[in-house]
Order: sequence, then C-alpha cells, then structure tokens
Amino acid sequence: MRYLAICLALFLPLMALAQSQSEEIDDILDRHILPGFEALVEETGALAAAATADCTPASEPLRAAYNAAFDAWVRVSHLRFGPMEAENRGFALGFWPDARGATPRALADLIRDQDPVIDTPEGFATISVAARGFYGLEFLLYDPELSSAEPAAYRCALIRAASADTHATARAILSDWQGRYAGLMRGAGRNQTYQSYDEALRALFGALVEGLEFTADLRLGRPMGTFERPRPRRAEAWRSGRSLRHVQIALESQADLAARLSVSEPEARGRVTHVFDLAIARADALDDPGFAGVATPAGRLRVEALQQSIRDVDGLLRAELGPALGIAAGFNALDGD
Repeated sequence: MRYLAICLALFLPLMALAQSQSEEIDDILDRHILPGFEALVEETGALAAAATADCTPASEPLRAAYNAAFDAWVRVSHLRFGPMEAENRGFALGFWPDARGATPRALADLIRDQDPVIDTPEGFATISVAARGFYGLEFLLYDPELSSAEPAAYRCALIRAASADTHATARAILSDWQGRYAGLMRGAGRNQTYQSYDEALRALFGALVEGLEFTADLRLGRPMGTFERPRPRRAEAWRSGRSLRHVQIALESQADLAARLSVSEPEARGRVTHVFDLAIARADALDDPGFAGVATPAGRLRVEALQQSIRDVDGLLRAELGPALGIAAGFNALDGD
C-alpha cells in the first residue's frame, strides 16, 4: 500500500503536467495556428478572385485584396515549421529578404520571354520561388517598371497566376495542418516527430523567438543599415508602404502566441504581456510606413528604439518563459539547440 502511495505521489504530478501541456497545445492549435491559416486561405482566395475580375495593377479592389492577404500571411509567417517547410511553401509565399534582386529579375525574364510555364498551376509551381508569392506580386502591382511591363496581356496572366498560386499554396499548408500536423502535436509522446509535449512546446517557442529575431534583425535592421549608410530601400515591402505594418502585425500575432505559451506561468505571462505592449505601442507611434525616416538621425533613433524594444521582448522570453517551459537559456531558434 505504501509503495502504491509513493508511486501515485510521483506519477500524479507528471500526469497533471502532461494534461496542462496538452491543453496549451490544443489552445495554440485551435486559437492561433489553425485560425491563422484558415484566414490566409480565405484572403488568398479573395485575392485570386480579385485578380480574375481585374488584373490592372492600379485596381483598387485588387490592391485591397492583395493587402488583406498579405496581412494574413504576416500573421502566420513566424510558423515556419512543419507544413510551411514542406515543398518550400514558406519561401513560395514569402521570399524575402532578396539580397541579390532575384525577384525582379525572375519576373522580368518571364515577361520578356512570355514564358508559357505560367499557363497552368502545375507549371507555375515549378518556377523560382523568387517570382512567386506576395513579394513577387508587390513588384507586379507597385513597381513602376514591372507594373507597366509589356506585353500587358502576359503581365495580366502573370498576376492572375501568381495570385492563384498563393491560394493553392495556402490551401496546401492548411490541409497539412488539418490532416496530419495538428494531430502530431496533439499526440506528442506517441509519434516520432514529437516524442514529448516538451518537444512540441519547444517547436512553438522556437517559432516565436525566431519571429522576433526576424523582425528585429531583418525587418528593422536591413533598412537601418549603418549610421553612415542607411538603407531605407532595403525595407520589407517598402514599395507598397507596408514595412511598418508588417512589424505591427507580427508583434501582435507573436504576442498572442506568447500569451498562450505562458498561460500556466501567470507571473511570467504578465511580464511578457507588458514588454510586448511596450514594443507594440512604440511601433504604433512610429508613423513611418516605409521606414524612409531611417535616412535622418532622428528617424533612425526612433527605429533603433523600436528594435531595442523587440530585443527586450526576446530577452525576457529567453530568460523567463523559456526556462519555465524547460528550455535552456542558450536556446538557439535557428538550430533548435
């Protein structure tokens, strides 16, 4: 009897922990991941329909649909594991940064050659990821040269093909989440992908901190350049004036994920929410849609302050939330260590 009591005393806390972790994962899947990709499918479907109705780059309905779909992408763009990794889907939707200018070159080549590869969805899916997705469409809708490139009929077909391709890619990602990958996370400990709930939580934590690093180092770091040589035209989606908006949307989405990851750690959750709120407030106050202000000392200082706020969030997550989830302080989001 005493042996049984000892076993129960040891085993029941582990059962409670597993139950808590299982509920956290269910919550993140049902309220963060799956709704995010469902919204992406819906908005890319609207984009494809808008392009079919009117492929004119300056079309207000087309641009509105494009921006709504791009918003939906940014909200899930930190979830670059599992279905997003398969078949380079993440890059097919979001090939950025493009340090070598591959996107405009690939698009210009297609238009110049009037390449028939775009005539079928299967053919379009084989072209370079640089010419696909939201960043390729930004050039086709907002870049002065590519948005007016001739022949207009081919350019129109390319816009329609690219829009339809974003929808097909989004559907494939959601299908994988619904059909297989969500089940792997829910069934952690009973499959080889996630051999414990801890592993599943580490994957989610890794996506969170990697998303923050991406925003601080690339979304903000690239246009900042150096003090002597700022690079505002290296900002993400500056042609469509979306650079700051991406930071705002990403922070809001990542704040939601962080809150759900920290639900069982109320003290840490309060501090995490506070630092996210500070970073979001700083982004909201910036009023510099394309980060053109980094070319001035005062403008650069404001972007630097925002960057530091995001790094403060990242540091707090690593120092407090990570250890609470059983993740070492030296965790590297890029290699999973």
